[in-house]
Amino acid sequence: MPKLKTHKGLAKRVRVSPNGKIKRRKAFAGHLMSGKSGDRKRKLKRTALVSKGFTRSMLRALGKA
Repeated sequence: MPKLKTHKGLAKRVRVSPNGKIKRRKAFAGHLMSGKSGDRKRKLKRTALVSKGFTRSMLRALGKA
């Protein structure tokens, strides 16, 4: 069976931690920020973890599993 190619679009958007967790940026922080509260904008700056249900399929798309 041939090797699977890495999904380059996904690889540019996420990072895999040494423990196999996937870190991602939060959505809704690209533009139109003036209408959002400071508290909400501060929370959008932080990275988030991908849920466990998606992690396995994402790792496969990244060629890690």
